[in-house]
Amino acid sequence: MHPLTRSCPKPMLQVGGRPALDYLLDLCRAHGIREVAINLHHCPEAIPAYMGDGQAHGMVIHYSSEPVLLGSAGALRPLKSFLDRPFFVLYGDVLTTMDLTAMARFHHAHGGLGTIALYRVPDPERCGVVETDAMGRIGRFIEKPAPGQVFTNLVNAGIYLLEPAILAHLPDTVPYDFGRDFFPHLLTAGVPLYGYPLLEDEYLLDIGTPENFAQAQKEWPAVWATGPVHR
Repeated sequence: MHPLTRSCPKPMLQVGGRPALDYLLDLCRAHGIREVAINLHHCPEAIPAYMGDGQAHGMVIHYSSEPVLLGSAGALRPLKSFLDRPFFVLYGDVLTTMDLTAMARFHHAHGGLGTIALYRVPDPERCGVVETDAMGRIGRFIEKPAPGQVFTNLVNAGIYLLEPAILAHLPDTVPYDFGRDFFPHLLTAGVPLYGYPLLEDEYLLDIGTPENFAQAQKEWPAVWATGPVHR
């Protein structure tokens, strides 16, 4: 049974009449990803009750419970045994039509331990700003910079492709955030990270603010219906 035929638990954020998470899973499946892990914290029963084991999405879903907040990067720690191959990390409050397959090609061609998807925004102060060289290697990453620290409008999109070896650099500190803690730590240690800019025709919207959530309700259904997954 497809998730659209079932009722959605109220705690699950919906866009265009579907949980936002539905779109991310459909995007993953369209790019050949058949096994995912979903991190659970707030109302942890809602997502498994709706998604089940993943069969409705044509994939296998594992769940990782996080009773105490571990941070966006710290949440990888309980999943170390599962993350034994190159893996994507997708933030649950992102809507996008980006080409994950193209990002994977870029990642493997450059040989870094991590690739961060990047996009341009008019207000970089609220994001993680990223500086790359001509080859795409990241030299600086500043999370939510002060006005005087802004050097670009190219920012972290909340989509990463990481190698399992990167987990060896994950300290036991809790909570531990990708932008505030992990990426600066990796750059200081000389770990090669690369930035992958989205193409101009690829849509990405962080729906983590009321304004962006309202914007998504207006424009996302049409974007998704005509996006690469449906062409």
